[in-house]
Amino acid sequence: MFKKILIANRGEIACRIIKTARRMGITTVAVFSDADRNALHVEMADEAVRIGAALVAESYLKGDRLIEAALASGADAIHPGYGFLSENPDFVEAVEAAGLTFIGPSVQAIRAMGLKDAAKTLMEKAKVPVVPGYHGEAQELVVLAGKANEIGFPVLIKARAGGGGKGMRLVHDAKDFAEALSAAKREGKASFGDDRVLVEKFIPSPRHIEIQVFGDDHGNAIHLFERDCSLQRRHQKVIEEAPAPGMHEEMRQAMGEAAVKAAKAIGYSGAGTIEFIVDGTDGLQPNRFYFMEMNTRLQVEHPVTEMITGLDLVEWQLRVAAGEVLPLKQEDVSIDGWAFEARVYAEDSQKGFLPATGTLSHLRFPEQFVRVDSGVREGDTITPFYDPMIAKLVVHGPDRATALGRMEAALAQTEIVGVTTNIAFLEALCRQADFARGDVDTGLIDRNLEQLNTRELTPDLFIAVAAIASLKPGRFSGSQDPFDTLGIWSHWAAPKRVVHLASGEDFHELAVTRLSRTQWSVTAYRDVGSTLAPVFMELLSSANDVMRVDINGTLLNIRYLRDRQTLTLICQGKAYAFALPDISTADMEAEDMGDRIVAPMPGVIKQINVKVGQSVSRDMPLAIMEAMKMEMTLAAPRDGVIAEVLVAEGDQVTDGDLLLSLEPVEE
Repeated sequence: MFKKILIANRGEIACRIIKTARRMGITTVAVFSDADRNALHVEMADEAVRIGAALVAESYLKGDRLIEAALASGADAIHPGYGFLSENPDFVEAVEAAGLTFIGPSVQAIRAMGLKDAAKTLMEKAKVPVVPGYHGEAQELVVLAGKANEIGFPVLIKARAGGGGKGMRLVHDAKDFAEALSAAKREGKASFGDDRVLVEKFIPSPRHIEIQVFGDDHGNAIHLFERDCSLQRRHQKVIEEAPAPGMHEEMRQAMGEAAVKAAKAIGYSGAGTIEFIVDGTDGLQPNRFYFMEMNTRLQVEHPVTEMITGLDLVEWQLRVAAGEVLPLKQEDVSIDGWAFEARVYAEDSQKGFLPATGTLSHLRFPEQFVRVDSGVREGDTITPFYDPMIAKLVVHGPDRATALGRMEAALAQTEIVGVTTNIAFLEALCRQADFARGDVDTGLIDRNLEQLNTRELTPDLFIAVAAIASLKPGRFSGSQDPFDTLGIWSHWAAPKRVVHLASGEDFHELAVTRLSRTQWSVTAYRDVGSTLAPVFMELLSSANDVMRVDINGTLLNIRYLRDRQTLTLICQGKAYAFALPDISTADMEAEDMGDRIVAPMPGVIKQINVKVGQSVSRDMPLAIMEAMKMEMTLAAPRDGVIAEVLVAEGDQVTDGDLLLSLEPVEE
């Protein structure tokens, strides 16, 4: 077994690997960029080495620096985690040439499965079913469009070197094919350095079911059952589960045998995942699943497999890479219960799942019935440089209903302040009727997006508490300070303050009145702004950022956290965020905002579509920027003429930067 390994990754997967290595008595070496100097994975490892600047191209994608760090630290092997260089055959070759062990499959296996078109040709030869489509070399528009017409719309355009939904476009009509092809090629080139694509038939009612496989260098290969990853948005997995709902033994055996056949066809060693697209139109049928691709690495969602099998897949990776035989045979593994994994991201589901940045000023996870895989802690910053995942919540139960209930409870008890998250969206998804009964497919989220994204109105109770908390009410119950025991005195009436709060798109102008030492009332001010009904409460105590209130005999403990111009209340796992606007500017009309196109977040300008003096129409695409591995189009806010273009392609911009402007509208 290895004495020391270098982990060529960051975040939660680096922390995950360190935990297993520590249990096995293996010393770990972390690597870090300038942005990650104080990251959790750096703190957890036995030692750490700086490898470059914040941008991944200058740090985590620098294979030579990773190998130098491994050699200098005396490591025996390199574990790539997932993402970054985990499926880069050139990196694997360089690792092995340096006399180090790569904890993963062979160069030949990675190359065989690295390109979707070649992989599907290989699978056809191995008698593994594949999706009907075009996987050839010709890349001209006329050829690809012709093949799409032969296949029949709708079709999927997929980057052949892609993964994670990058370089993928669904096309329903021939007239949209050229534009979708251009976007897929551009994204494939940016993400993988390869703009070649393949075209496949789009499967109706598709389910994404994958099989975890494991092989060793002694010719053995087994599967560890399936995971259902159908809950996706923009082809990114959101909630995964194991086993798959509706799975029966005949189907499981057919898919498992096909997956093992695929692994053996390339002499696979280590952890891998065979991803299948399944036509779920009439339930799960053994003749209606098709090979999509193989991920020659550990998957983000591997914990659900660990939960139902009781196995540590990272330990298996280490043992197999060290030359050992697989610890178990196929007949030795079995399924125990049900597991779910939810990916908690810093993103705004109300704004198209736009990635968010910020500092985690408050972070609390539940302590019972949940496994938390995370690479951050309270006080850490979610930056624009890397994937904005905060944590993976993983639960297990004896059956699907119990496990799903535990997931909903875990989400409700997770407290995150400082960045916008997708927790409310995940909670709504857990309650969605089709998902709750196991009726899933890859279109479920898109079909129900409006319902899942319905913004819950903040209850009047919490608006009132926020108004009081914004005044920093101080200490009451149990205080020994004589001044705290004094009543409130005013010559004419009870003391009153006007408070302004913003919650989402709602603006509240409130009158807060202190009726006695502990009693308060909050009402709408001048009948303008908020429609808040009068709220009367007794503030029993306020200490250590926790208010204890009595409202009509109901006692609540409410945590309040204030950060600059933001106030957040947390009660029973739910967070209510309020902005404290600067009233000196709140009433000003932003008359020129329709003339300005600004960066919605930090990122890189990938394409400029217009020039100064050009006439544009409302919603016309003006520029394309990339941030946090996502490409977004910036559109014209109105009809007009371009007055300024202030950025160029390749420029790095930050949140709020002015990019382009329109000529003012003549009065």
